[in-house]
Amino acid sequence: MTQLFENNPDKFKHTAPADARTRGQKGDWVTCAFCGAQQYKEELGEFLVCGVCGYGFRLGAAQRANMMTDSFTEWHAEIEMTTPDFPGYAEKLTRAQAATGLKEAVLTGEAVIEHQRTALAIMDAGFMMGSLGAKTGAKLVALFDDATANGLPVILFSASGGARMQEGIRSLMQLANVSAAIARHREAGLVYIVVLTDPTMGGVTASFAMQGDIILSEPHALVGFAGRRVIEQTIHETLPKDFQRAEHMQASGFIDAIVARPELQHYLGQLLRVHQAPKEDAHV
Repeated sequence: MTQLFENNPDKFKHTAPADARTRGQKGDWVTCAFCGAQQYKEELGEFLVCGVCGYGFRLGAAQRANMMTDSFTEWHAEIEMTTPDFPGYAEKLTRAQAATGLKEAVLTGEAVIEHQRTALAIMDAGFMMGSLGAKTGAKLVALFDDATANGLPVILFSASGGARMQEGIRSLMQLANVSAAIARHREAGLVYIVVLTDPTMGGVTASFAMQGDIILSEPHALVGFAGRRVIEQTIHETLPKDFQRAEHMQASGFIDAIVARPELQHYLGQLLRVHQAPKEDAHV
């Protein structure tokens, strides 16, 4: 297990790799991916939130763990899988690893959030758009099984474009594998909390991102299965502007609460206290 950080007074000084996590970046200015407002990077604050609309700029997995936890210890870094012989795939993996500092599209481990222990998974959209490969699935299955064995809740921050096409059926099998691990965790009476972040799409939305006992989202996160253009071309209609955004999904009953990023750590801490305390003592 790798101890990444604990009670770090400079924890917000971690910066994302220069791979346009703050999309539209031009010098000291950034453009909000949701509302289009331009502002100085310094104006986003330590949580990297648009000052106009509240959209949370995309974060790397280590950056988010640093921002949302009191401490974090990585699990399952030793998991290795054979890479399929798909043209150019090995090179793409190498570039993604160099850009993010991760070996795979998800970071897993044990975290402490407001003095509450939890298993934690954070998907990284900077790693091949957070696509779900066999190793991604294996790490998530191991996380849920270890959480079940240790009586821990699980928090998942989702960020994905869906299944990883270079891995074909091996990728699609992970949807069932992770879902089965979630079922074992639930049968043990443990809580699973999902935080949807921008973007959460494809097979990840169709499976484990929507299987949480509690489903939260950051403001304006893109959440759906097929892309907007694909749907419009299929049904020959123009979709509403807020289609597949978190607010629309909440109004449709898919999301329990939309929580602004600066409030998210405390909100998760409250949920963990409620679900880990004896029932007669639980309160928010």
